[in-house]
Amino acid sequence: MTEPKKNPVVQQRRLRAELRKARDQARLTQAQVAEEMDWSVSKVIRVETGAVGLSITDLRGLLQLYGVIDKAAVDDLVQVGKTSRKRAWWDNYRESLGEVVTKFIGLEQSASLVRQYQEEVFPGLVQTQAYATEVLKVFAAERERIQMSVEARNKRQAILDPALSVRFEFVIEESAFRRIVGNAEVMREQLELLKTLNRQPNVSIQVLPFAKGVHLGMKYGSYAVLEFSGDEQDYVVARESRGVDLVLSDDLEQAGEYVESFVDLQKLATPSANLDEMIDRYIADLT
Repeated sequence: MTEPKKNPVVQQRRLRAELRKARDQARLTQAQVAEEMDWSVSKVIRVETGAVGLSITDLRGLLQLYGVIDKAAVDDLVQVGKTSRKRAWWDNYRESLGEVVTKFIGLEQSASLVRQYQEEVFPGLVQTQAYATEVLKVFAAERERIQMSVEARNKRQAILDPALSVRFEFVIEESAFRRIVGNAEVMREQLELLKTLNRQPNVSIQVLPFAKGVHLGMKYGSYAVLEFSGDEQDYVVARESRGVDLVLSDDLEQAGEYVESFVDLQKLATPSANLDEMIDRYIADLT
């Protein structure tokens, strides 16, 4: 796991937030900044949303424009800017996984709490290599891309280590437990892994049974809410689109809506303490 202070994605988010705050304190509009920096307004917007990178020279220019002259503050933000431009292990998978999924992995690596509701198949973070390979065959035609995706998922699982103190809460539809992916042996291995993970002090896995009928999860679809430690509330919502693509949002109001939905789903789902008993029944049905 990459430490937050060394995580380029997290540092980019911090830099964006600090620059927006500094512009607000300087009482400058994006149009005024564009004029002073000889940029287009769209470039200012892209910088503040993280759509484009920022050179250290431009960063220093912005800080000067915003009246940030304290040497310690400037040096700190320059260091943040340098870190945000560095490569991390997940950047090696950018071509195979795409920009958004790669960014999500970077955020996931520094979250303090991950809440995930999943339909149809198990969350990628808790999939065995065999299970992940079978699922990815549906979405990735090239064998090399499948191998790269499975490899990336395997590396992501390092953050499940209880020693890292990251909390994971999963609510998974019963359909994922009932759907045979690959064959009975693949499913048995996958289900046993879930039992093992659920025994960890930092992991909770709950099953949402068919018997609960219609619920809010059907409105939102599969999603994850990442929560980050810090002085201010900081969340990212990742919504699944077409199985493997993601839509990321850091809108605080939207994040609150998804967290409320997740809490409601947890109340409907079977307690994590009952997972072993339920999985044993699913395994028995395999035979």
